[in-house]
Amino acid sequence: MKQTLQPGIEHQFTYKITEKKTVPALYPESSEFLVMPEVFATGFMVGLIEWTCIQAVNPHLDWPEEQTVGTHISVSHLAATPPGLEVTAKVRLIEVDGRRLVFEVEAHDEVDLITRGQHERFVINAVKFNSKLKAKAGGA
Repeated sequence: MKQTLQPGIEHQFTYKITEKKTVPALYPESSEFLVMPEVFATGFMVGLIEWTCIQAVNPHLDWPEEQTVGTHISVSHLAATPPGLEVTAKVRLIEVDGRRLVFEVEAHDEVDLITRGQHERFVINAVKFNSKLKAKAGGA
């Protein structure tokens, strides 16, 4: 981690929602999801928040040797977003506690605030993490 990894880092990212990011596309093998409304899926919304946080901190890490993984998310999905609208995620790093990073997050579509909350990530060493993951997969 670089010395610049400090609270106060802000970043925003805008993404146009397509049909591939709606509820029916989240688990296309799910008959229940297939009949749900075609709106931005909460699962994809969480992924967009994670992506924005990753973009925010990568310049402050020894990327790609150091990476971050999500460990906690606490957000509300406040408004539905149909395909075709752009969503802008905004994140602000509010706490750095060793390898633990905490972000305030929110996202807006072109009409509404669609989410607000917090997200926690941990800085990992990619080689060590992948080695442990490989051992876990081999033991399963």
